[in-house]
Amino acid sequence: MIDDMDASGPDLPGFSLGSGDTFDQAGIDAIFGFSSQESPQVRKGLRALLDANVISHERLPMLEVVCERMVRTFATSMRNLTSDAIDVHMEEVTSTRFGDFMNRLPLPAMIGVFHVKEWDNYGVVTVNSSLIYAVVDALLGGRKGNGAVRIDGRAFTAIETMLVSKMIQLALDDFSASFEAIEPVTMKLERVEASPRFAAIAGPSNLTAVATFRVDMEGRGGKFNVLLPYATIEPVRDKLLQRFVGEKLGRDRMWEMHMESEIRQTEICLDVVLGETAVRVQDYVALKVGQTISLHTSPDDPLEVTCGGVTLGTAQIGRRSGRVAIQMLNDIGKGASQ
Repeated sequence: MIDDMDASGPDLPGFSLGSGDTFDQAGIDAIFGFSSQESPQVRKGLRALLDANVISHERLPMLEVVCERMVRTFATSMRNLTSDAIDVHMEEVTSTRFGDFMNRLPLPAMIGVFHVKEWDNYGVVTVNSSLIYAVVDALLGGRKGNGAVRIDGRAFTAIETMLVSKMIQLALDDFSASFEAIEPVTMKLERVEASPRFAAIAGPSNLTAVATFRVDMEGRGGKFNVLLPYATIEPVRDKLLQRFVGEKLGRDRMWEMHMESEIRQTEICLDVVLGETAVRVQDYVALKVGQTISLHTSPDDPLEVTCGGVTLGTAQIGRRSGRVAIQMLNDIGKGASQ
């Protein structure tokens, strides 16, 4: 009961714990942080807790490894595209809310929305203006070593959008190739937007993983970000949480190819069981050269093919090129499972 509680409490307008006092609208608004006497920037009560900018997230070690692998492959792709000396660096992998990231995005910028086919969800690649003009200048034959000139007061042209889209798709291809050791994915650029409003692939409060990369192109360059909502990477979340130790990521394909080649060239010994019969020990000891053992098997009956005592399947006995041969009646895999 309120009457039995201590009257000392927070000094909120219209709210008291004294005997006979009741809640009024001002007190309720103060508890929930909707007091009209405070400025919009000041939040108190439950509203301050809900609007807190504290993000509790899990670290994704394997995602960082994927990004580091992408740095090496993307640098080569950019060198082939621009014929310039390209340096690509991964600055950080962080977590933030989708709305906060979009609100802090410096404009003008290009925002590429891509679709991950296997996960049936979307992600975003943002390219800042410095990198946009640097890529356009490099692809259109600008002099090396001169900083790209930023042209204010106009939107991006169709040619600029097309050239930067090509770079974004290269980045997505390399990002997909880096993910292959964890899970094969296909990332395809669907559209390029200039306004964050048209690239809303998630709710403002949804958590996202953001990888920031910097591209240096002989005195010019800029940054781009790859943003993946947590809802997008949920199918591989358990794999991304694993810790990685060593220089190799996932499976070693060269070692797999070597093992496959050697196994295929390995010689094995197969036994064909013509028949079986039970004899007493004294009859077995009394066997002499020339005696006949009846197996109760006709030439048309299927025979068992074994290897090391494991039945692999059944076969028909016959003759080919003057030699005794067998013909398999079923697949070895099916025979082994029976």
